[in-house]
Amino acid sequence: MSTEEIFQTLRSLVAEQFAKDPEDVTMDTSFDEDLGADSVDLVELVMAMEEEFEIGEVQEDDLGGLETVGDAVNYIAGKLK
Repeated sequence: MSTEEIFQTLRSLVAEQFAKDPEDVTMDTSFDEDLGADSVDLVELVMAMEEEFEIGEVQEDDLGGLETVGDAVNYIAGKLK
């Protein structure tokens, strides 16, 4: 799965969870600043990512590094290799 394919899939998940238009979600979209995500929102998104991409359980230590959609795309890409 290419980085672009991961982004398109994740973009749909993020748009659905945060009631945003998919076109408004970019690699630079910040979960905190742009989407107003709290810890519960992030946990729900991570659970959706785990299921959608079949990457296994995301460790709590890894969550701190996921500040933007691009961070999440790169994290998933690394897990799929």
